[in-house]
Amino acid sequence: CDALAERGGVLQLAGEPGEEHVLSFERFPQLALSKTYNTNQQTPDSAGTMTAMITGVKTLAGVLSVDGRVRRGDCASSQGAEVPTLFELAEDAGLATGVVSTARITHATPGATYAHTPERDWEVDSTVPAEAREAGCEDIAAQFLSFDHGDGVDLALGGGRVLFMPAEQDDPEYPFLAGRRTDGRDLVAEWQAANPGAHYVWNAEQFAAVPDDGAKVLGLFEPSHMQWEADRARDAGGEPSLAEMTRFAIERLAAKETGYVLVVEAGRIDHGHHAVNAYRALTDTIALSDAVAVADALTSDDDTLIIVTADHSHTLTIAGYPTRGNPILGLVVSNDASGAPAEAPMTDAFGLPYTTLGYANGAGYHGAS
Repeated sequence: CDALAERGGVLQLAGEPGEEHVLSFERFPQLALSKTYNTNQQTPDSAGTMTAMITGVKTLAGVLSVDGRVRRGDCASSQGAEVPTLFELAEDAGLATGVVSTARITHATPGATYAHTPERDWEVDSTVPAEAREAGCEDIAAQFLSFDHGDGVDLALGGGRVLFMPAEQDDPEYPFLAGRRTDGRDLVAEWQAANPGAHYVWNAEQFAAVPDDGAKVLGLFEPSHMQWEADRARDAGGEPSLAEMTRFAIERLAAKETGYVLVVEAGRIDHGHHAVNAYRALTDTIALSDAVAVADALTSDDDTLIIVTADHSHTLTIAGYPTRGNPILGLVVSNDASGAPAEAPMTDAFGLPYTTLGYANGAGYHGAS
């Protein structure tokens, strides 16, 4: 620390070198390891891995809550291959259920809690091939409404608004965007009609005004994914943080006094890495840590199990030998022969400085999450 001060080094966000910092979930008493391969891929995707977590059945990449007999994108192969999800078991047992995500609630991780499909990209009817629709395969957004266990999912907060809206309807926050549904269905209106007294919200003001009446809540805060935490304050309509949504969900579900299952996803960490944007990925990781701290504070170890996990890793690397406390988003400054911080950044074989963090997938690569 003294050496950092002497050379005017920039400390990390918490005002410390950073290496000794611990996130909220790193203080948990138990640690375990998992292998996250799909049945057909060494490197998995979130659809197959979330299926494994929410059903206990390992399956192939790109499918939600169906077993390994299916062929991706083949509707007929998925019929009869559905496997019960934890949400279905919980609702059948009288427990409450809730899902929170900074991604679209139809995306792979949240979608696997309530939907069964041979193709994770069938989030809205306009993406489902005609032959699959004719064969009886429903898009993921529609399956949120047709979930028929217990009294249905009690709470869902996240993004994906336009996937619930007909093409003739403009988005309330971004009028230049329209709904993505070509079947003419307004799923929000249908959900409200099926759940009298339930609350639908799409901005922070409406979210804050939801009464404490125990009714169901559906919050769709963005047309697609929610904002990265680093950008959230500039959102036009305003949207709650992951920690705020987590607090809301736990307090509302716990009030039912039946017990509950809640899935919370910090989905934009993954998207930050796919965009080779370490700053946004790491900022959203802090948001996840804040949400876990809220969950831990609101619950008791006597009756609540909190599991914090990832469904796959990414290609983020730490290069070279940065000195202790080196800015994690900055250039690599190593130590000199005496072990003290060097005066200038290290350079590569071309004589160029390089950053501490890098991506082994190459600049600008975008892939499935």
